[in-house]
Amino acid sequence: MRIRDITADDAAETARLRKVAFGSAPDEDPARPGLRGLVAELDGRAAAVLTIREFHQFYGGLPVPMGGIGGVAVDPYARGRGVATGLLDATLRSLREHGQPLSVLYATVPALYRSCGWERAGVFEWLDLSVDRLPRGPRVLSRAAWEGDLDALHACYLDLASGVDGLLTREKPAVDVADVLRHDVVSVVPGHDGEVRGYLTAERTRDGLKVFDLVGRDADAALGLLRELTSWGGTLERLSLRVTDPAVVGLLVNQGIRYSVTTSTWLLRVVDLPAAVAARGWPGAAFLRPAAVDLEVVDEHAPWHAGRQRLVVEDGRVRVEPGGSGAVRVHARALGPWFSGMHDTRALRRAGLLDGGGDAALLDQLVAAPGVPRLADFF
Repeated sequence: MRIRDITADDAAETARLRKVAFGSAPDEDPARPGLRGLVAELDGRAAAVLTIREFHQFYGGLPVPMGGIGGVAVDPYARGRGVATGLLDATLRSLREHGQPLSVLYATVPALYRSCGWERAGVFEWLDLSVDRLPRGPRVLSRAAWEGDLDALHACYLDLASGVDGLLTREKPAVDVADVLRHDVVSVVPGHDGEVRGYLTAERTRDGLKVFDLVGRDADAALGLLRELTSWGGTLERLSLRVTDPAVVGLLVNQGIRYSVTTSTWLLRVVDLPAAVAARGWPGAAFLRPAAVDLEVVDEHAPWHAGRQRLVVEDGRVRVEPGGSGAVRVHARALGPWFSGMHDTRALRRAGLLDGGGDAALLDQLVAAPGVPRLADFF
């Protein structure tokens, strides 16, 4: 098996593979900035393909480089022959070489990705709600967005995203902020000196209204945008709201005791533990005395960080260095849900992903799990 980079000459074959796998082939340019891909060949023919997007994901208030894996397709004749595993192993090497210590994917076949070290670490959610459940908040002066609002609108998003573990920075080259203006509805609540206090993006479909983002820097802005959505009451009974800001759906919308949420889970893979720890924010570290936990990382697919590693907290900083006793045995699948804050070490022990006699309490103290990690983008 030969694994190589995707080129423009592979367009027809990769489209065929994805049509076989998914029923349709996305129109993707392998030369697009922020996007690269790998092809696995058997007997000189493309047998499997995937793409990697260059993202940054917030953890602890800091953006961590992350490779978003998508479009994984294997020709039926090549399945069960180790092609997918070989392609994923090559992907891990590529991610490390490109300075991406994390990787995220949405798994249609979780067992495959779990066997290579990815594990469930967060959610992507849509809330289905009745228009009459929307609060009639204060009236705010909103208007349609235009190109001159893009920087301020993105700053408003980043103000939210930096405080929600898992959200993307939505920056170039993988994401063009200007794409937001393609939505049917883009409303902004202007603030002082060109600032955007809040914004709303939505698409009108045959099935109703899909609200992609509803973001407010303050309660009045968010409630005012929710009030704007009540204007659809004469046309629609229900709408779908993507959960970008968990405070909006958790604290401001009037759901009853039961309501419908469509949840997709995403899997996180720590590709390079020392680099990932160095890039992440650790707000709780400033309040901890110097301490360390000795790890034995079990990771056959990423041997560069396997073995004994010591996680050290000192002077408000966190680092991973080689050595230590290896008292706490951590399997590759445990690193993602721990890093994101999705699961604590007790849950990981019960799942058989963390064991040994060492004290792992420091790992939980560092993450401090401020809320369910989430994405508001699908790829």
